[in-house]
Amino acid sequence: MSEIIGRVWVFGDHVDTDQIIPAERLVSEYLDHSGDYVFEKVRPGVAMDMAEGDIIVAGKNFGCGSSREHAPRSLMQAGVRCVIAQSFARIFFRNSINIGLPLVQCSMDVEEGDTVTVDLDQGTIESGGRTWEFPRYPEEIQAIIDKGGLMVKVREELGCSE
Repeated sequence: MSEIIGRVWVFGDHVDTDQIIPAERLVSEYLDHSGDYVFEKVRPGVAMDMAEGDIIVAGKNFGCGSSREHAPRSLMQAGVRCVIAQSFARIFFRNSINIGLPLVQCSMDVEEGDTVTVDLDQGTIESGGRTWEFPRYPEEIQAIIDKGGLMVKVREELGCSE
């Protein structure tokens, strides 16, 4: 999965994990469809408009707050395939990589609804005739993303079945 093409959803700075998925949605009755509730307190209804392949573009410190893995999982359930931000909270970054959600650190100026193409192998983002560059992942991190997450990669390496 080196190239991701998707529609943009724009968010600002300091989007915390409680904004991504409210704590009250982290009980068993909601976990299998937590993507239905992303951003419900800060942008009601946005989850219903998100579609498979969408991309979030945000400012500084995306994913700050708690260390819950539910936030990146909920984004993936909502169809988000990549998050581009100026910076990420470290634990959110690690949780996202561990489940196979690519995060790209890049400051860019796009409008909501634009289509962007993220090339993880080349370290580029293209939209509307413009190109931005970002640092590519180290080989071992890219391997985790390519396999769909850390546990999938480890199981494969150990020859284990689910």
